[in-house]
Amino acid sequence: MIGIYALQFVAARFSLREHLTATDLATLRFIGAGMVMLPVVWRSGLATIKALGRRRALTLAALAGLPYPIIINWGLTYAPAPHGAALCPASIVFFSFVLSHMATTDKASRQRTIGVAAIIAGLILFIAPVRPGSGVKDVLFGDLLFIASGAMFAAYAVLVRRWRVDPVTATATVVLLSCVPLPLLYFFAPNGLRAASVAEIASQIVIQGFLAGAAAMFLYTYVVRQLGSQTASLFMPCVPIATVLIAMTVLGETPTGTQFAAIVIMAAGMAFSAVVRPAAKTA
Repeated sequence: MIGIYALQFVAARFSLREHLTATDLATLRFIGAGMVMLPVVWRSGLATIKALGRRRALTLAALAGLPYPIIINWGLTYAPAPHGAALCPASIVFFSFVLSHMATTDKASRQRTIGVAAIIAGLILFIAPVRPGSGVKDVLFGDLLFIASGAMFAAYAVLVRRWRVDPVTATATVVLLSCVPLPLLYFFAPNGLRAASVAEIASQIVIQGFLAGAAAMFLYTYVVRQLGSQTASLFMPCVPIATVLIAMTVLGETPTGTQFAAIVIMAAGMAFSAVVRPAAKTA
């Protein structure tokens, strides 16, 4: 899951600098994901999705469906990919920690609280360096979009846990409902699909759709059901680490010394948080 999300950020940033727009990538994401999930739904039927209920289905789709990748890709048009790869997981960790206390009976130990604080501190340090001459306001706007997307996905994870939604049901619901408005996006939203090559479009369908839109969402939902939203979110800081490694190989981008230090802090925070179980649930 971590590898998929890291690859998603690098691939999205590459295409956004070339031909495709934020809505193009979101469209390709759910075209690919829909191709994966439609046979699953056809085989299992719509009974489980209908049992989820209209209100819950629409809520999950609004949080982790079509608006979610559009906001991330919109942010990537303003801020560098490492910012998105750092801020999105940081926001997921923070809001999962907060919302779990508010909406569920999950409680965190003092050790886990310290670990989460270290993770967030490391992620903030990771995005701290700003290149001279860059548009600070534009980067800040992109960063705010990343934070918003993290809050949305954290809320999705908490609700999946609280409502005890099956991973396949949750993924299929989000994907299929997100496919409904895709024709409107194609005809009315700015797009660069006509200028992109077949190879670029096909690769984004695989990366954004098959992998990020279907496989990674299913895997994360499964982890949330098994471990809880707080524990699952602790793995998300690995995304900027993996993104750095992929970006160094594919894009030739090397992180600064400060970013390397931030990676060490994040790894320590994850290790510190993971060695203990959450505190016992309250009635």
